[in-house]
Amino acid sequence: MPRLERVRLAACSAVLCVIGALLGGCIGFSRAKPEAPVESQPQPEASVIKPALELMESLPQGDPARQAELFQAAKDAAETLPTTSNRLRYALALATPGHGGSDPVAAQRQLSELLAKPETLLPVERLLAVVELRDVEQQLVLQAENKRLRDEATHDSHDKLQVLNKHLAAEVDENARLRKALDEARAKLEAVTHIERSINDRDASAPYKP
Repeated sequence: MPRLERVRLAACSAVLCVIGALLGGCIGFSRAKPEAPVESQPQPEASVIKPALELMESLPQGDPARQAELFQAAKDAAETLPTTSNRLRYALALATPGHGGSDPVAAQRQLSELLAKPETLLPVERLLAVVELRDVEQQLVLQAENKRLRDEATHDSHDKLQVLNKHLAAEVDENARLRKALDEARAKLEAVTHIERSINDRDASAPYKP
């Protein structure tokens, strides 16, 4: 689905830009140069979601066994230690397409539950959850539209098939009627021929009388 892929790429670009901004790679909040060079350090909030971003990147790229392993680890962590970070990672794993555990419906539910209590999320976690929830909702809209189009196409094909079957049945009935009429005409012709032959034979066998 090219449209779905474009939506996914746009959402990922937005997320990466936001994260880059938090890491100081996209924008700066001040044009003033520091008095002394300092080593750039990731902000604490950005480092919190780094494992989630790495999971989203790794899931579609691994082989099926590796994908299942990564997904199961995220699920187990969310179930055994349901911290906000673990639950968010699991929700993002569900939202990530391209692997066997991908489930946009479950992802929508998990992300909505997390965003229902925004105070439990760091700002960067909340932003990531919002972006992914919008992406998942768009996926579901597109999937529903594709299903509707497929159903309509199937329904149209079914209607066309019914019309063709009716035409075929009518032709079969007409052919049967013509065959019956032909058989009746042939039988009448044979009867007339038989009568004429009998008359001719009788006339031929009668004695001649001058």
